[in-house]
Amino acid sequence: MKTYKPLTPSRRAMIKADDSQLTRGVSPLKSLLVIKKSKAGRSRGRISVRHKGGGHKSKYRILDFGTDKMNIPARIVSIEYDPSRSAFIALIIYKDGEKRYILAPQGLKVGDEIMAAELTPLNIGNRMILKNIPVGTFVYNVELIPGQGGKLVRSAGNSAQVMAVEGGYAHLTLPSGEVRMILENSMASIGALSNPEHKFENLGKAGRMRWLGVRPRVRGTAMNPCDHPHGGGEGRAPIGLRKGPKTPWGKQAFGVKTRKRKKYSEKFIIKRRKKHHG
Repeated sequence: MKTYKPLTPSRRAMIKADDSQLTRGVSPLKSLLVIKKSKAGRSRGRISVRHKGGGHKSKYRILDFGTDKMNIPARIVSIEYDPSRSAFIALIIYKDGEKRYILAPQGLKVGDEIMAAELTPLNIGNRMILKNIPVGTFVYNVELIPGQGGKLVRSAGNSAQVMAVEGGYAHLTLPSGEVRMILENSMASIGALSNPEHKFENLGKAGRMRWLGVRPRVRGTAMNPCDHPHGGGEGRAPIGLRKGPKTPWGKQAFGVKTRKRKKYSEKFIIKRRKKHHG
């Protein structure tokens, strides 16, 4: 972690994650950039996700989450920051000259070689099918359906652990604590994702959150009764609801299960994730 001299009140509180893994002085590859239009949390003109808006302009990096280039070695050219995600990304160049961006794991360095195949050495960044990965290995960017591309375990510092392979499925312990069965022919990358200190960052001031496109939140207790179930009362009042806190639309907020009981993936879950309250 990096701390700063308290030259200003915001600098005093600011804590930044270690970014020594990044390659200095490189610009993102233009051919893998697309313009990212901000919708400010709106769907069909109406706010569907509150507290979004503004933010600094940024371009989306096109990442390769899949594995359509099999058995072709690739060399790491640079490790870069991506404004669209918490983990770092790596620019790779294949033997045939094609360049792509991938998620960068911890410990990956410029000049390293990686490869995707059904069976590869257990090197960081290599990608292979789950049935060939030894039990106890940590993986990331895991496919749910073979050939679809990685869908699980893609944020900073995260990894899943292979617990067993039996009956055509691999049993993985996910970052949430959930143990889930995934088809043994699905692919996963070896290692844990970069930027593990991301969760300890302190932005230092409200303005930096605005640069990220996050607008201020107002507490329900500070509103009027017509605007929120927690609003109103003389002075500061407790929530005072028999069934606890509620959302602005009157639904129960904490400790309520939201997963559908008959969801198709129910049969693949061996152990539920840890419950979080408050």
